[in-house]
Amino acid sequence: MTKTGFIAIVGRPNVGKSTLLNALLGEKVAIVSNKPQTTRNRITGILTDEENQFVFLDTPGMLKPKNKLGDYMVKTISSTMGDVDAAILVVDAAKPVSDIEKTLIERLKKQKAPIILAINKTDTVNGAKVAECIIAYSELADFEAVIPMAAIKGEGVKIVTDEAAKLLHDGDWFFPEDMITDQPERALAAEIIREKLLRTLNDEIPHGTAVVIEAFEEKPTLIKIRAEIYCEKDSHKGIIIGKGGAELKKVGTWAREDMEAFFGVQVHLDLWVRVKENWRDNASLLNSFGFNDD
Repeated sequence: MTKTGFIAIVGRPNVGKSTLLNALLGEKVAIVSNKPQTTRNRITGILTDEENQFVFLDTPGMLKPKNKLGDYMVKTISSTMGDVDAAILVVDAAKPVSDIEKTLIERLKKQKAPIILAINKTDTVNGAKVAECIIAYSELADFEAVIPMAAIKGEGVKIVTDEAAKLLHDGDWFFPEDMITDQPERALAAEIIREKLLRTLNDEIPHGTAVVIEAFEEKPTLIKIRAEIYCEKDSHKGIIIGKGGAELKKVGTWAREDMEAFFGVQVHLDLWVRVKENWRDNASLLNSFGFNDD
């Protein structure tokens, strides 16, 4: 008898949701950085282990929207949470309970979705702080399990899988056994490039960038990709490109290395930078960049 279930991974920005997803799968399907709001779309990660198939849904960090892109991200969280069998609430062991966690918990309680509490980044605090965090959250809900962990080190991740397995239901798998994500290759390539932008740029500019794959030509031993990086200001364009093209070259090199590791073939990557002012508040541009209900 096979078992399956859709499990949302939710929490505030920068608590380690995508890091946990990658650790659960043993593969990198979601980009990560030390900057909040890294994830913009729902990312599906599929783990098939013996008779169990977990469908993990990584969501953007819950936040107060400041533009139409923010509205889209909050809508993505809401729609994801509305149709899952269970949820993993990821929290930062060093931070107190906020209204964001309270809102997420109340929403999940209303739809009677079982919740696993994953207290992440326990490697950054002492035992007393972890205990304090457990007590604070235990007053808000009756969790299926409370798991201290350090996802970046893989600590506690197996326990999350074991506890999530208890929440699966009997049924046919939704995906082939060897599939780890439903993201198209174009989307994966765009996200890899955006991750490298997050890695190289200062705090604000990365949030004003979007990556669109204009061409994706696949051959048996080579993939040719043309990608356009959109930013909001001419001054940002200069920073992204860098003196003599040094910054853009760095982004391209790092992105190509990751793509070749993931796709298993040589990658030729051609990057261009263009300016679209205030694209995060332009519904038409957001739709063309892939931020839509579809």
